[in-house]
Amino acid sequence: MPSLSDIVYMENSNLSKYQTFYAIGLSYKKADAEVRGKFSLNDKAKRKVLLQAKEDGIDSLIVTSTCNRTEIYGYAEHPFQLIKLICQNSDGTVEEFQKVGFVYKNHEAINHIFHVGAGLDSQILGDFEIISQIKNSFSESRAMGLVNAFLDRLINAVIQASKRIKNETEISSGATSVSFASVQYIIKNVEDIGNKNILLFGTGKIGRNTCENLVKHTQNEQITLINRTKNKAEKLAGKLNLVVKDYSDLHHELQKADVLVVATGAQNPTIDQAILNLKKPLLILDLSIPKNVNSDVQQIPWVTLVHLDHLSQMTDDTLERRKQHIPAAEAIIEDMKLEFNTWMNGRKFAPTLHALKAKLNEIASAELVQQRKKISNFDEEQAELISKKIIQKITNHFASHLKDENTSVDESIEFIEKVFQIGFSIPQKTTSVIEEKYKINLS
Repeated sequence: MPSLSDIVYMENSNLSKYQTFYAIGLSYKKADAEVRGKFSLNDKAKRKVLLQAKEDGIDSLIVTSTCNRTEIYGYAEHPFQLIKLICQNSDGTVEEFQKVGFVYKNHEAINHIFHVGAGLDSQILGDFEIISQIKNSFSESRAMGLVNAFLDRLINAVIQASKRIKNETEISSGATSVSFASVQYIIKNVEDIGNKNILLFGTGKIGRNTCENLVKHTQNEQITLINRTKNKAEKLAGKLNLVVKDYSDLHHELQKADVLVVATGAQNPTIDQAILNLKKPLLILDLSIPKNVNSDVQQIPWVTLVHLDHLSQMTDDTLERRKQHIPAAEAIIEDMKLEFNTWMNGRKFAPTLHALKAKLNEIASAELVQQRKKISNFDEEQAELISKKIIQKITNHFASHLKDENTSVDESIEFIEKVFQIGFSIPQKTTSVIEEKYKINLS
């Protein structure tokens, strides 16, 4: 029987299936923008992942897909069950995933999601936009009944840790995001930016944040917005007093622009060499995943193309100062993980304590039967009362031991189960069975 450190006791006690908690996915650390684009999941694809997970019998998971990463946090009997959810709902393949993806389980998976939520795993250190995306993904999964008690507690602990780090450290001092880095790049590389024509194409979250940063830091009043859905652009423009043009005006506005920021959610390039007919310099910032600007625009002498991966590699004094606050952020994470693990350990050893108590009751009942045969006028009621009190005291002693912070819970559980010959029947699919079911080589 596997150690209980590698399984999670399911919320529904009627279920006999034990599963492992995984974090699987890929990020900017090993996958470039082109590969991340293949594995990106839009809102429709994420919903399909959740629906397919329910059909596959996966009871709890959340899905995140941003410009920096596509990840799933959830339960499975084998990580390929989660990997295939991404691959079957994106343009990425399993072979590509095996080259750039990661698989963490149990404690490593928990540690990973804490670091992601804290902005310590972001392309730009201290970027806290990811926590709002985790919150949204959490809400979507919960609305579909795909959040059990473990994941609910974990995500709330991650949110609390993120909030504490933001409030108690200076790791997020100043604006920290790709959108902010974009504006800083524009300011540093475009002379007289306040008088240049800036065109923002796409008003999703990154587009909105970039637009707000442009208005705040450039003092430019010549910013034009274009979005396929015009009313979304009009809402943003109304707040910032900017100009909105129809999507049909895109070609005309491109000829006027000095700076073009592309932040659409399109799955294929929307800007290419053919659409540009330029006689003057144009700086293009592509903040989209997948890439929305075809690399062929670089063949035009007047064009400079910068992608978000390049922006995220920029460092300045502000980012360097943030690094000094990493230890404080790590300490908060460890504090929150300890609190979460204490709760988790309680759930972990509860089944063992119940099984121990049942075993002791079984031993006591058998002994009472023997004594009833041997002793005349045997006071069975009194003997049962004493037995129950002794059993409760023994169980309480074990519970106190398991709750002690100095106790190795997994080793103690294994010892108790071995001594009292108790345990749980855990059906497990071997790798070969998984390979056969999904027709894939996992070696």
